[in-house]
Formats: sequence, structure tokens, C-alpha cells
Amino acid sequence: MKICLYTENFKRVKNSGLGRAIEHQMTALENENIEYNTNPKDDYDILHINTWFLKSYFVAKKAKRKGKKVVYHAHSTEEDYKNGFILAKQTSKIIKWWLIKCYSQGDIIVTPTIYSKRLLENYKGLENKKIYAISNGIDLTFFESNKKYGEEFRKKYNFKKDDKVIVGIGLYIERKGIVDFVELAKRMPEYKFIWFGYSPLAAATSPVRKAVNTKLPNLVFAGYVEKEMIRAALNGCDLYVFPTLEETEGIPIIEAMACKTPAIVRDIPIFDEWLVDGKNMYKAKDVDAFENKIKKIINKELPSVTKNYQKTVEERDLKNIGKQLKEVYLEVLKK
Repeated sequence: MKICLYTENFKRVKNSGLGRAIEHQMTALENENIEYNTNPKDDYDILHINTWFLKSYFVAKKAKRKGKKVVYHAHSTEEDYKNGFILAKQTSKIIKWWLIKCYSQGDIIVTPTIYSKRLLENYKGLENKKIYAISNGIDLTFFESNKKYGEEFRKKYNFKKDDKVIVGIGLYIERKGIVDFVELAKRMPEYKFIWFGYSPLAAATSPVRKAVNTKLPNLVFAGYVEKEMIRAALNGCDLYVFPTLEETEGIPIIEAMACKTPAIVRDIPIFDEWLVDGKNMYKAKDVDAFENKIKKIINKELPSVTKNYQKTVEERDLKNIGKQLKEVYLEVLKK
């Protein structure tokens, strides 16, 4: 069984959550000793596509004409697209039409969560497609709780031992909740806020540009960093805040849980299936609720739930993801 793990413009998406998901797939396949390449001109049995750009569509069409099997990985939906960059809301219906056109090329569709699976099943044109929910996964040999990493983070960004540090992660796009993150920094000057991630501000909406250009003594925009620093930050902060408005999964929250980091997410449907408020996560619906719970978590007025992270994290271990992908490949070969 040979897999072509095709990603159009990988250099363009490498620093995003999609790029991380693709790297995870490579590791997952290696764990299962599944042979793969990344060039559709090479020999393969199954074409596994991760992107919905123009060339991806035609690569899938060509594979179908040659009688090859296609697994299309649906990382994007209209719902997570329309709250992103400038003009996204105005073009979301066109994007949805194009996503359906691309994903329908798959003999089987894979998407990261039950939530995104349900969204896709309600798209006209995909209702008869076999869709599997398989997490993008996490490398538990890399993301782990380690005090040494946390010390490196605090030293790098000159945070004192007694500073209460709150971390955010994401591109400069509206749906990641960066506007609310900055508002929280304004409201709580007694805490330090640092945001990791970058994308061109020219493509960002006006509220995001205004937020990123905000100058506060307790707010740092660290830009893009390698995953080693993300691991260090999650180990060294007092709280990870994920104020996202829409996701198909949300890898950073899984990474935070693997590092045993106290965390809080926005109370939105994507997290309903696997994160329970007060049990294995804390949730907040709006800025006021975030502010209230952040203070209570940092002041230890709410009980820690980090001890309840393990089951959720282990289910998304790349060792399990590789097995699930292998099952999908075997099924599509039988079709």
C-alpha cells in the first residue's frame, strides 16, 4: 500500500495549523510503516489530499481518471472560513461551493472531528459521501509537561517568576479571537499577555489590525515561532486562553492539555463532544465570562482540572491516528 500524501503549496501552509496537521499525518503513517511520498507523479495506490487549492482539484481529477483511489482530507469548512480574513464573509458561499467540488472527488472524506463531520454531511453534494472523523492528533513524544521548558520560555521573554502569564496562539485572523484577547489584556493589566502566531496584516480585518497594533505594557505579539517555543510557552505560562470563534478541531488546545497547562476555551459547538466545562476544561462564552474565569483560575478559586486531561490527550495520540488512517486506506482500497 503506497500513499501519495499530497499538499499543494506546502511552504505556504507549513506554519499554520494545517501544516502541523500534515506533519502529524507523516508521523502517523511512519508509525504504522505505511509507505508514502508527496509527489503525485510518483507511483501510489491512494492519493490523500490535504488542500483545496486549484491544483489539488485537478490532481484529484487526474487520479480518478487513472483509476486511483482518493481520500480527501476536509480541514476547512465554510463556517471556519467566513470569520477569517478580509472579504471572507462576502466570499464564503463561493468557497463552500468550491469545497464541495473538491471534497466530492474523494472516495472517502476524512475530517478532524464529529462536529466538522456533521457540518459536511449537511452540505448538498456531500450527503452521500462516506465521512470519517479522525483527529489531526498530537505527538506525545514531543508535547509533554516539563518544568525546564517553562523556565526557557520565561527567560526568553523576560518574565519574572511571580508574573502571571497568559498565552494565546493563532494567526492574525478574526475567528481566532485575537480581538477579545487584546481586550482581556486591557481589562487585566495585572497579568502578562503574549500571543504567538503571525499572518500578513494586509489580509486581516480592520478589528484585527487595530488589535495587533495596540500598545500595552502587558501585551506582547511574539510572531511566528517554532513548535519548540510553543511547547516552552505552554509549560511556562500560568494559563492558555483559546478564544477562538470557530474551528474544525483546534490543535493548540490539545497541545496545552498534553503539557498539563491550565486552559480555558470559548464555549462553542466544536468543543461540545470532548471538552466538558468544569470536568476536563473551563469554558467561557464572551469576554466578560473569560475575564471572570481567568481571574478565578489564576487565583485558584476554581479547582484544577488538568488531572483529567489524560484520557482526551491519549485518544489523540499519533499512534492511534496512524491506526485509524490505515483502516480508512484499507477500506478505500476495497471499494
